[in-house]
Amino acid sequence: MTHAADPRLSARARLRRALSNGRVTAVLILLPPALILFTLFVMLPLGESAWFSFFNWNGYGAPEDFVGLDNYERILGHSVFHTAAGNTLKIVAISLVVQMPLALFLALLIYRKTPTNALFRLVFFLPYILAEVAAGLIWSFVFDGNYGVTASIAQGLGFENVFILSDPDWAFAAIMTVIVWKYFGFHMMIYIAALQSVPEDQIEAARIEGARRTQVVRYVQIPHIRPAIAVSAFFAIIGALQVFDVIIPLTNGGPSNQTHTIVTYLYTFGLTRLNIGFGSAVGVILFVGAVTVAIFYQRIFMKRTEA
Repeated sequence: MTHAADPRLSARARLRRALSNGRVTAVLILLPPALILFTLFVMLPLGESAWFSFFNWNGYGAPEDFVGLDNYERILGHSVFHTAAGNTLKIVAISLVVQMPLALFLALLIYRKTPTNALFRLVFFLPYILAEVAAGLIWSFVFDGNYGVTASIAQGLGFENVFILSDPDWAFAAIMTVIVWKYFGFHMMIYIAALQSVPEDQIEAARIEGARRTQVVRYVQIPHIRPAIAVSAFFAIIGALQVFDVIIPLTNGGPSNQTHTIVTYLYTFGLTRLNIGFGSAVGVILFVGAVTVAIFYQRIFMKRTEA
């Protein structure tokens, strides 16, 4: 006569097995500190920002002047916010159209492991290691119309001094140049790591079949590194939404508020003017936009690369 297995015993056996493997123990030890830190430094500040955005509050004392959605209405009706949002989209476009192709082109040239290529990788990656504020200060000297590099070049060619960062038509172009210079090395290293994992025998087989260099890149190497390109594009988009440290030492949002991004707009019109409720509303809009982009990108583009 046989007896049905007791489900409680099997559950206990599974628990003992999991404990013996250390999985449950690792979860119990590692998960609570991570949840506590995430709650304290991410979830609570986000919740407080959302709450403060409904108040006209200067940051001192408890917020009492409830204004509802007035802060959001002021933001959406503010022409400088429209400029800042447009500039942010321009940075996203430049990151995708200029920065990433430049990084991929250089990665294809120096991905092989040689001493010379290692030196070039170091040189190209150095701008990314440099602090954003330091990079901004360096380029502010380069673009200085009185004593900078552009001034020396203009004087050497016999032209009048050019004040690029003071010109509304050229200031933001200069900022985008700095951003491309600063971050292309990061994407280049992602592509180099991916290219080094492409099977060499497939490249050699394509060459034996008579494929040209461009055909090898297009039909062999790029298809293999599509996941890396998708990850690189994601970092480029999210990073472009958060550009701040480079712009402040270069133009501080000027001239005439023409070079603001959403983050510098938040800093200038929220924090520096002690309008914390207004700045919190900008932060909420930026957070919602970034999360929306991340979710749609994950569902649309990342799944295509995995398919």
